[in-house]
Amino acid sequence: MPELNETIHQPVRLRIMAVLVTLSPADEVEFTYLRQLLEVTDGNLGAHLRKLEEASYIQVTKTFVDRKPRTFISATLRGREVFTDHVAALEEILRSKK
Repeated sequence: MPELNETIHQPVRLRIMAVLVTLSPADEVEFTYLRQLLEVTDGNLGAHLRKLEEASYIQVTKTFVDRKPRTFISATLRGREVFTDHVAALEEILRSKK
């Protein structure tokens, strides 16, 4: 049976990964878009992104656009794999409850 991933299982991180894995592997989202979508604060989102980045589940790219700093986030291949395994574990739990 697949096992739940403790890093991804936290609700905000699960929602972050759910958003990112729906994108094509070459796509990324901007920090502010993600913050608004998830309705979290800058600090809260930043802390969760750090955890995911430390686990190599996401890639954070900081750049300047028109002299303004911007941060873009994308799921890594490893992050996509771990998320898929986590979803499989959740589905297994649901199937076993029937």
